[in-house]
Amino acid sequence: MQEQSSKKISPQLTIIGAGLAGCEAAWQAAQRGVQVRLLEMKPLRYSPAHELETLAELVCSNSLRGAGMGNAVGCMKEELRRAGALFMQAADATAVPAGGALAVDRAAFSAFITRAIQEHPLIELERIEVLRLPETGVVIVATGPLTSDALAEQIAQLTSAEDLYFYDAIAPVISVNSIDFSVAWRASRYDKGTADYLNCPMNKEQYETFVAELLAADKVEARNFENMLHFEGCMPIEEMARRGERTLAFGPLKPVGLPDPRTGYEPYAVVQLRQDNRAATHYNLVGFQTKLTYPEQKRIFRTIPALEHAEFSRLGSVHRNTFINAPRCLSPSLQLNDDPRIFFAGQITGVEGYVESAACGFVAGLLASAYVRGESLPLPPETTACGAILGHLRHSDPQHFQPSNVNYGLFPPLEVSRMKRALRRLAQAQRALQAWEEWLQSVGIRVQNTPMKMEESHPTEEETNE
Repeated sequence: MQEQSSKKISPQLTIIGAGLAGCEAAWQAAQRGVQVRLLEMKPLRYSPAHELETLAELVCSNSLRGAGMGNAVGCMKEELRRAGALFMQAADATAVPAGGALAVDRAAFSAFITRAIQEHPLIELERIEVLRLPETGVVIVATGPLTSDALAEQIAQLTSAEDLYFYDAIAPVISVNSIDFSVAWRASRYDKGTADYLNCPMNKEQYETFVAELLAADKVEARNFENMLHFEGCMPIEEMARRGERTLAFGPLKPVGLPDPRTGYEPYAVVQLRQDNRAATHYNLVGFQTKLTYPEQKRIFRTIPALEHAEFSRLGSVHRNTFINAPRCLSPSLQLNDDPRIFFAGQITGVEGYVESAACGFVAGLLASAYVRGESLPLPPETTACGAILGHLRHSDPQHFQPSNVNYGLFPPLEVSRMKRALRRLAQAQRALQAWEEWLQSVGIRVQNTPMKMEESHPTEEETNE
C-alpha cells in the first residue's frame, strides 16, 4: 500500500489514530485548508479487534445501526450526511441490504476512506506507533477505545482516568454456504422492508438447552488486575443469559414478528443473522457478542438449528476499551482542561458507537482547525444529535460517568409534553435537522441536499433501547 509519508509538508495539526474519528477529523481540517499529519500504528501493530491494514476499520457490518428517524442514531447519520461528512459518503457508497438499518461492506467502506485520506493533498498519513503525545503543536487524540498501553498510560497520567474502562465484545461471522436453508428462512421483523435477515428458529427445549450451555461454557477471563465491566449496549450473550432464563428470548432472540413459514407460528425463540459483506457470502450473528473461548463458541453455536455445520470466518472476542472521564477533564470544545492544545475525539472520550465516534471526530476536526487559525466556532446546538452526544460528555456526573450511545433522552425535551413516543421522536428529529442546518450555515458549511423521509416505523433490530 502506497502511503503519503513521502509528501513533505509542515503539519499544523497532528492527529493520532486513523479510525472513524481520526479520519473524519483529518478530512474536515484538511477541507478547511489546515495541513494534517495523521498517525496510525497499523500495520506495524494491531489492536485485538482489528485485522485490516486500511483505515477506519469496522468490527462488523451492522455497526452503523438503524437508518430511520425513530432512533437518534438515524438522525445523527442524517446530520452527518447533510454536512458532507466523509464517513457518510463512504457508508452510502458501500451500503449492503439490511432492512431498516444502514449496514456496509466493511472492507469496501474502509478502502473508500483510506483512498480519500491518501489522495488528499493536505493530509500526510504516517504509519507509526505513537508512544507519547507530542510536546508542541495542536494535537487531536483519536486513538479509540483500544489505545496502546504506552500511550494510554500517559493519557491516564494527564486525565486521572487510569481506572476508567469497560469490556466490549464482537459477534461471530458465518459463511452463508454452511447454513441449512431447509430450516432457516429470510425475513425482516414485521415484514418491514426487504427480507434481509436469516432466521433460525428454536423450540422451548432447544432454547433452554442453549441457555444452559451458555451458562456452563468456558469463557475468556479477565486478567487478575482488571474488573470485568461491560457496556450495556454491547453485553456478551452469556452475560445476558445470566440475568434470567427468558432474558435472551425477550432480547436478541425474541421471535415477535417472525412467524416460521413452515408452521405459520412464531417460534419460542429466533436467532437472526445479518449480512456482513456486499457479496452476501458471510453473515454475523445478531446480538451474539461473546467472551466464550473459541472451542466453546464452535460447539455451542452449532447447536442452533440451521447452524449445525456452520463455518466460522471470524469467531467472537472480548477486549478492553479505555475511555477518559470527559466531564472532569475536557472543556466543552473537547480540549484538555490542563493543556488546551490537546483535543480528544471519538470513543476515547466516552461516546459509544462508530456513528457517534465519527460525529465526535467531525466536530473535533472543525474545532481544532479553527483553533489552529486562532478562531473559535460555536458548538452544535444540543437540540441536534451531534450536540446532544457532546452534551453527554459535558453534563454527565463525573463521579458516575459511563460511555453512551446517542439517544433521544439526551436531547432537550420538546415544549409539547403529551405526544406518542414515535411522534415525539419524529418531532425531535425534525427540530434537530432544522437546528443542524442553521448551525452548518453559521460555520460556513454548505448543506447537502439529501432530505430523509420522516415517517413512523417499527424499531429495527439495530435500534438501541431508549
